Amino acid sequence: MAAAVTKEQRGPHIVVVTFAAHGHLNPTLHFSERLLLLGSRVTLVTTISGHSLLTNKKRSLPDGLSIATFSDGYDIPGSHKKSKDDQSKQWVQMSTRGAEFLNEFIATNSKEETPVCCLVYTLLLTWVADVARDNTLPSVLLWIQPATVFDIYYYLTNGFEEAFEKCKDPSFELELPGIPVSFTNDELPSFASPSNPHPFLRHAMIEQVKVLTRDNGKSKVLVNTFDELELKAINASDVKLEMIGVGPLIPSTLVNRVQYSIVKVSNGVFGINTVQEDKEKDCTLTWLDTQATSSVVFVSFGTMAVISRKQKEEIGKALLCNNRPFLWVIRKDEYEKEEELEEDRMELVRWREDIETKVTAVGGKIVEWCSQVDVLAHEAIGCFVTHCGWNSTLEGMCLGVPLVAFPQFSDQTTNAKLVEDMWKIGVRVVVGREKPVASDESEEEVTISTVVEGDEIRRCLDLVMGEGQVREQVRRNANKWKQLAMDALREGGSSESNLQAFVNEFTGK
Repeated sequence: MAAAVTKEQRGPHIVVVTFAAHGHLNPTLHFSERLLLLGSRVTLVTTISGHSLLTNKKRSLPDGLSIATFSDGYDIPGSHKKSKDDQSKQWVQMSTRGAEFLNEFIATNSKEETPVCCLVYTLLLTWVADVARDNTLPSVLLWIQPATVFDIYYYLTNGFEEAFEKCKDPSFELELPGIPVSFTNDELPSFASPSNPHPFLRHAMIEQVKVLTRDNGKSKVLVNTFDELELKAINASDVKLEMIGVGPLIPSTLVNRVQYSIVKVSNGVFGINTVQEDKEKDCTLTWLDTQATSSVVFVSFGTMAVISRKQKEEIGKALLCNNRPFLWVIRKDEYEKEEELEEDRMELVRWREDIETKVTAVGGKIVEWCSQVDVLAHEAIGCFVTHCGWNSTLEGMCLGVPLVAFPQFSDQTTNAKLVEDMWKIGVRVVVGREKPVASDESEEEVTISTVVEGDEIRRCLDLVMGEGQVREQVRRNANKWKQLAMDALREGGSSESNLQAFVNEFTGK
């Protein structure tokens, strides 16, 4: 728990509850920081393991932010994956313990000068809405994926089930009200697809929508997007909820850097990283300083996905034959997760040693970690090969970096569709031959179900880094959306005004 409330923090007390995963923690922190800057008192609630992810770093949290934690029974980061408890039991345990903690927290704070006035929560934590209801408090979902993806889940839950089933036909294109593009099965969020291999998470997403629509009143959904980017999806008339764009939720230092055209990377970007990772960041940026402007291919697949050895080999082929410098992030934990047999693990290590030797010869670089925001902000970066997680997509967009979309699961398949067909800031890889889908239903460990050939990856790199019309169009649009994203966050911009109006609801202004 943080220090006592100061006079400057005596605005409305908003509690923000987030799931303990990097993809949830980062946008939630940036959202909380924005609330603080508007004069709110903010308490961020997460599990003990989530708090460990926040504090295992060199930099401090945003000034004035209070942290409150509870135990879900899996206090060491990653321990739930090693537990023999099934996912359903883990989820029930977190919900039960979290609700008990939150009820007690609200009761205790009711006696203070600034009692809790609203609960904000990230997707799937529907128990927070139940706690708010029991305490006669408003609750608001902070949707950390695109508005378009929310609309898709809304329609799946409200009358379009048969239309989604038709997507089993690969040639069928699903059209939905208020969304300007159609979707094949492979372009839907994976949990909305009729061939979805993760029934637990599909059910959880449907329950999320049902919780929002269970009351006659019009529930609010704060969305990590901005009006100019997804106005039709935000205002879809068939979606009977009030969707409010408050994004992009990115570090405030990044916003300032872009808005004031600061080219060189500072050391103040807020993120979750360790002291050792800071040293690696400095080495990476020093290497980038030696590269020509817009010359480097940056490859990173986020913190969750496990890329198969075969897919790594195809990526390696493409990069080694591409005749362009590249920076490739291969996380250390991928060696620990992918293969169970010691022989397979050793084979992967040998592959890594072999590829690193070849990489050095062609002027590339492989790292186990880097500060993604700092790398994307570097003038040497020419394109970003990304899994299209929404945080990564927004960071690339806000820095005007062309994308090669390489989606794997969840919203990433839809994000990639929007990147290429709606916003036109990148191109998508075309999938090759099938591989077995992972049987593990965990959200945090997913194996890619298909292999993209090296030649296809090279094709996409040539399109965005070459000399043709696609390159010019992508770069022009990337710069356009970069400017519009920053405009949304300026004083008087759409997202800043929307968030100010949300805070004003609790101040009587």
